[in-house]
Amino acid sequence: MLAKTKKEKVIKETRTHDEDTGSPEVQVALLSNRIDELAKHLKKNKKDTHSRRGLLGMVAERRTHLAYLAKKDEKRYKSLIKKLNLKK
Repeated sequence: MLAKTKKEKVIKETRTHDEDTGSPEVQVALLSNRIDELAKHLKKNKKDTHSRRGLLGMVAERRTHLAYLAKKDEKRYKSLIKKLNLKK
């Protein structure tokens, strides 16, 4: 779970306009941060299978959002990938 201040910071960095909280860019950025935190947790707690299953669900959800964005607007997709450093 992301702290409120950390979540607000991520939203401010990736939003498309002032009132934006639900665009694909924001959702992917929030999921990416949650995935990173959960991956760190799983490195320490290798036998936590419930969290591992949650991680896989988040990765699938992020992939879905990215596929949607790539289909709708290639330019926004490429800039988001570059900003979040997701693919090389």
